[in-house]
Amino acid sequence: MSLLAPGNESRTDGGYPFSAETPPANEPTDEALVSRAQGGDKVALEQLIRRHQPWVFNVALRMLWHREAAEDATQEILIKVVTKLSTYRHQSRFRTWLYRVAANHLLNVRKSELEHQTTTFTAMGRSLDETPDLELPDPKAIPVDLPLLVEEARVGCMMAMLLCLDRRQRLAFILGEICGATSPVGAEVMGVSPENFRQLLSRARHDLYQFMNEKCGLVNLANPCRCANKTRAFMEAGYIDPQRLQFTAQRLARVRDVAPHRSDELQALERQHAALFRDHRFLEPKDFAAELRDLITRSGVAADVDVRD
Repeated sequence: MSLLAPGNESRTDGGYPFSAETPPANEPTDEALVSRAQGGDKVALEQLIRRHQPWVFNVALRMLWHREAAEDATQEILIKVVTKLSTYRHQSRFRTWLYRVAANHLLNVRKSELEHQTTTFTAMGRSLDETPDLELPDPKAIPVDLPLLVEEARVGCMMAMLLCLDRRQRLAFILGEICGATSPVGAEVMGVSPENFRQLLSRARHDLYQFMNEKCGLVNLANPCRCANKTRAFMEAGYIDPQRLQFTAQRLARVRDVAPHRSDELQALERQHAALFRDHRFLEPKDFAAELRDLITRSGVAADVDVRD
């Protein structure tokens, strides 16, 4: 039986975690849900999880590239949030506290296989140069439409570019450039000063955009690299599985539609690059709330959650 009663589902488009926006009037605030959850209300706890799990998952996916690794990290983060909920004292906004937990975990989680392989922009550039240009596969031989397959290649390649940044720069870029967090919010999530956050973001932008200007045909038409020409080779190398799409399935929205609009903070040259990353799909995760509900029931975690401030 679901702990989330019909009609009480929190919206899953994640429209406000990194902005000043608040939930709609008919939805309780995070702080109200936390107070109820700390008092033992499992429905409120599950509503909190469902509200924030899409954002946690989408940040984790961009940090780790591999969907299964991102799902594992998301579950581990949400378990930490549940088990530490009694320590939250309402001294900062709950969502900032939650994403600080997520940031600490993602900065220290074990590296994914592709993260080990993709270490520098130089190495990735060499790998792209060595990837042959091939015709697209026979559309009758694959279970998805060719445009979707090419989009999978495009997004996967751009996600791999993020892996060339060190983890702190990568997280700053994901928070500030893709998700639209302001410098104060990003700084608080990462546990650094706003100036330090801006420096991390500026360096990440510089390195990533320089690489794209030199290699990516999406940004510079003079570059020969084209997503459609690399798609089949990516399939043959095992980076794309038409049977299990990582980056184009289960779309909730586009990132640009759910993240705060911050193009006014970007230099003109950078807006084109940022728009490409914000055009990626904001993906729906699997239902971690159901798994955590079972964990709470089996392990007695709820005893920790029941403690009031």
